[in-house]
Amino acid sequence: MRVHGTLTKWNDERGFGFITSAQGTGEVFVHVSAFLQGSARPQPNELVSYETEAGPNGKLRAVRVMRPGERQPIRRVSQRKPYRSRRGFNDKVAALVALAAIGAYGYSKFQVSALEAASAFVGISTPALQSEASASFQCDGRTICSQMTSCAEAEFFLKHCPNTTMDGDHDGIPCEQQWCSQ
Repeated sequence: MRVHGTLTKWNDERGFGFITSAQGTGEVFVHVSAFLQGSARPQPNELVSYETEAGPNGKLRAVRVMRPGERQPIRRVSQRKPYRSRRGFNDKVAALVALAAIGAYGYSKFQVSALEAASAFVGISTPALQSEASASFQCDGRTICSQMTSCAEAEFFLKHCPNTTMDGDHDGIPCEQQWCSQ
């Protein structure tokens, strides 16, 4: 509730004073921060209107003090979310995408390894394995068995790359002692 009164005491050096209510209820403490920001410094015997609230010590103090002719500033509440929360969401999405990419890459490597192991166990070469191997290998100058990492890789190099020396007995099976033993 807004109350009217007079600024009866004011200490400009310390930035506080007292307002006497027009209803005669006594003096109320007022701090310079209770006046509108940017307005003129308070002067003794000035007419004011104010609201009261309990201060940190429990005593009443004047807040939102206005002089005759002043308007209360319009307070606008921002509906925009803080930047920090949007950034946190974007970071989580990026981490999730990166994790999915790493998982897909690891799964594809595991799947090729499982196919190689299954074909080695059964003793046959599957067309699916050959097509995947040819898609993932490329001729890069390696020519001997110790440079290979699997039987499928050695077979690819023997069939598609020049100057390989991986089939010593010329039976069409490369690296028989190291990778492609049946």
